[in-house]
Amino acid sequence: MLALTDLCMGFSTVPTVLGILLGFIQEISLDSCVAQSYFIHGLSFMESSVLLAMAFDRYIAICNPLRYSSILTNDKIMKIGVAILCRSSLLIPPVIIRLKFLNYCRPHILSHSFCLHQDLIRMACSDIRFNNVYGLALVISSLLLDAVLILISYVMILHTVVAIASWEERLKSLQTCVSHICAVLVFYIPIIGLTMVHRFGKHLSPLVHILMGNSYILFPPMMNPIIYSIKTQQIRRRVQRLFSLKRA
Repeated sequence: MLALTDLCMGFSTVPTVLGILLGFIQEISLDSCVAQSYFIHGLSFMESSVLLAMAFDRYIAICNPLRYSSILTNDKIMKIGVAILCRSSLLIPPVIIRLKFLNYCRPHILSHSFCLHQDLIRMACSDIRFNNVYGLALVISSLLLDAVLILISYVMILHTVVAIASWEERLKSLQTCVSHICAVLVFYIPIIGLTMVHRFGKHLSPLVHILMGNSYILFPPMMNPIIYSIKTQQIRRRVQRLFSLKRA
């Protein structure tokens, strides 16, 4: 699901990003912008939910390993996947659909090479209180809540690992979490940076907004395959063999 989310994020944003960077596209219709905004925010919530599910998986694997297979059965994993899809796709439409019916009288210039909810309501002259309140509630109940739960899961994991007598076993347990921790950082750091730029960086250069926006969209899909493949011995051996052939 993490790989699928990253691929869909690329499919929904890269065409317009490349079109703008290459000079082929200079404008986007409101309908396309609203649709792209739905996919971007929905996929962000989905990736956050997947990372939370992976944190739960690591918690069970380390804190309750003997019951891992009985707790995380295929049926429960399917239910978790369905819950993630419903959460990320059904909660967003009310705030996104309303974008279609707002009156946009301010300059129609986006801060990024793709459409975000924050950008669209910034250009609106209509009453946007519902979008602000509902959007803030969505962020708190999804991204912020997921981040807090992930942090709690790792606090409990560290508490369990510290109780392990052998240093080698402690290190081995923590190594199983390294990839997930990197994926969490790769996802949340750009989001936090983009949020801070939107909230407090209005005086900054447009280049900063563009850089943070493209990092938010492109960095996780680019880094996650590296993070999760670098520990795979077969891939690592092939890469080492490739570099050894180049040196030869």
